[in-house]
Amino acid sequence: MKRKYNIILLVLLLAFGSCSFTTKVDDDPDKDKLLIQIITLALDQLHFEPKELNDAFSAEIYSDYLELVDPLKRYFLQSDVDDFKKFETEIDDQLRAYDISFFSLVYERLVQRQEEAKSYYKDILAKPFDFNQDEDYNTDYKNLPYAKNKKGLKERWRQQLKFNTLSSYDTLMDEQNDTAKVKEDEEGTEAIEKEPVVKKTITEIEAEARAETSKALDNYFTDYIEDMDREDWFGMYVNTIVEEFDPHTSYLAPTDKDRFDQQMSGKLEGIGARLQKKMDYIKIVELISGGPAWRDGEIEVGDVIMKVRQDKEKEAISVVGMRIDDAIKLIKGPKGTKVILTMKKVDGTIQDIAVTRDLVELEETYAKSSIVKKDNKNYGIINLPKFYVDFEDYNNRNAATDIKLEIERLKEAGIEGLVLDLRNNGGGSLRTVVDMAGLFIKEGPIVQVRSTDEPKEVLRDTDKSIVWDGPLVIMVNELSASASEILAAAMQDYKRAIIIGSKQTYGKGTVQNVLDLNRMVRNSSHGDLGALKLTRQKFYRINGGSTQLEGVKSDVVVPDRYSFIDIGERDQENPLAWDKITPVDFEVWNSYFDYDRTIANSKERMANNEQLKLIENSAKWAKTKMDDNSYSLNYEKYRAELKLNEEEAKQFEAISDYKTNLTFESLPYEQKMFDQDTTLRDKRNRWHENLSKDVYVEEALNVLNDLKMTYEIKKVATIKN
Repeated sequence: MKRKYNIILLVLLLAFGSCSFTTKVDDDPDKDKLLIQIITLALDQLHFEPKELNDAFSAEIYSDYLELVDPLKRYFLQSDVDDFKKFETEIDDQLRAYDISFFSLVYERLVQRQEEAKSYYKDILAKPFDFNQDEDYNTDYKNLPYAKNKKGLKERWRQQLKFNTLSSYDTLMDEQNDTAKVKEDEEGTEAIEKEPVVKKTITEIEAEARAETSKALDNYFTDYIEDMDREDWFGMYVNTIVEEFDPHTSYLAPTDKDRFDQQMSGKLEGIGARLQKKMDYIKIVELISGGPAWRDGEIEVGDVIMKVRQDKEKEAISVVGMRIDDAIKLIKGPKGTKVILTMKKVDGTIQDIAVTRDLVELEETYAKSSIVKKDNKNYGIINLPKFYVDFEDYNNRNAATDIKLEIERLKEAGIEGLVLDLRNNGGGSLRTVVDMAGLFIKEGPIVQVRSTDEPKEVLRDTDKSIVWDGPLVIMVNELSASASEILAAAMQDYKRAIIIGSKQTYGKGTVQNVLDLNRMVRNSSHGDLGALKLTRQKFYRINGGSTQLEGVKSDVVVPDRYSFIDIGERDQENPLAWDKITPVDFEVWNSYFDYDRTIANSKERMANNEQLKLIENSAKWAKTKMDDNSYSLNYEKYRAELKLNEEEAKQFEAISDYKTNLTFESLPYEQKMFDQDTTLRDKRNRWHENLSKDVYVEEALNVLNDLKMTYEIKKVATIKN
């Protein structure tokens, strides 16, 4: 009861500001302490599952923050950590007292050590590296001990810089060899005046590679480290605190809040990808539907960005160790310009990928459908990238009404089964999920929502009409999250559809709200405080189980390239636990479809599918490469390892060569538009080409065909009885 009262009080603070609260704040003008005060109050009173601030909580913040600010352990000495150690179990007490002594000590020592590191790299890179020497470099920084003294720390820098230089050295050697090969191939052709190719010596190539590393470090320290002010580091500290509650609760500093607002508005310009800092690396965690990276199809979730080069520039800038805001500045740019990203792919290979920056095309985020022809039968497939909605006018356009329209169009084309593709769909509007589920059932509950200390709410479909009552398959993968999981779970519980895809979906069963922290105080003299995105509710299936962590388990599990990669909610830090509440009453779909027989047939087919076996082996191979943290600093051994990787990767090239016997065509209304809109025609042709190579779509169609057959057999048997 006390907590409920406090929540009401905090809501009032959010709306109007409280005299007693702001008076206390005005007595302490320090912005950092004010921020701690507001955030700890908001987390305690509004988070779905507030945590107790105790010694265990303190120890987590202690270790996580040190890992965040020095992930490669190239700044702090063991003696520094010994100084910090006294705060390990005191941070909780400091938070209650709005004390930031731990942060201040770490920040001041970090600035000192970063300044000292400048001399390390300059001294090291002033001398040549010996790439003939047998030496190994381990990138398992998490288990690496802190250096005992400055001599040991400098040695650590030497190994890291040698590794970075070796990569550039290999690239320069390849460039020279390629140039020599082109020259050799041109011999015997008609002589034309060409600029003579000057072959560089090994010594010159090593010096050039070292110079590239030196320039990258100069840029890193001059343009980024020195540009970081105390407020930036404090924002990281605050995020360490709030992320202890769950991975989706985060502090949005003023610049981050602006970016968040921009993303929510859909006004995105750049490559169209969401990035996240992992250790010292920047990782692709989401491709924005309709964005250039999403359209090109070369960049994937899980890829790591190593370098960034602008189209007109010769030299790439390393973003390893760079703060994410500064990396984004390099990657973003005006529409129509090109950026070249050096990526470490999910499969461990290194590729340069050119992306032309553009605005996200909102049309590409909308539902689209196609007619699929298989064995002289017509089926339909609908792709839904997100559960979109116009929040200002729900009836203007939303995913549910668009899906309904596409189904009606497909029915006019005489389809006998429907595939709904929710792969990579990260969710969206809750209301559209409920409305969309109602297209496939008569009426009933769709999802349960629970807030802390509040009775659960059951969201229902109340429309008795059914738009599609035929065979239905829903495709998902590890990146299908939130609203996608709600729809898949409801259709699975009703036994209305067969779910095909990864072992389980992402497992995000929570909902977040964004609080503008500036609304919690009256006096704005402290400047912009940013915002807090925090978890407020949890979703539950109608059978009572949460989609949190466990996601939705597919009826038919198919291997894909993410099968062995840590990419779901369960792989994040501090996720909320799975739990269960009471189920609600609902009636299972009454039909003649034999789901058990259909699922058994599908599993048997896939066990003998060579393409799926190849994909699974590729995923296993990629996992072993990702887990390999040891690299030789001997060039011949380093080069041999790269060659071996390239040779091993060739066995999986057949994956992209796969072709089904399915044919796809756009609906009549779209075909009429192609004469005037050739861009739309090209987009649909590209989509159909990808679908024709998709083994998962092929199996979804097989399942639809089986459902159709079992329906007819079971119906006849029932009538005879």
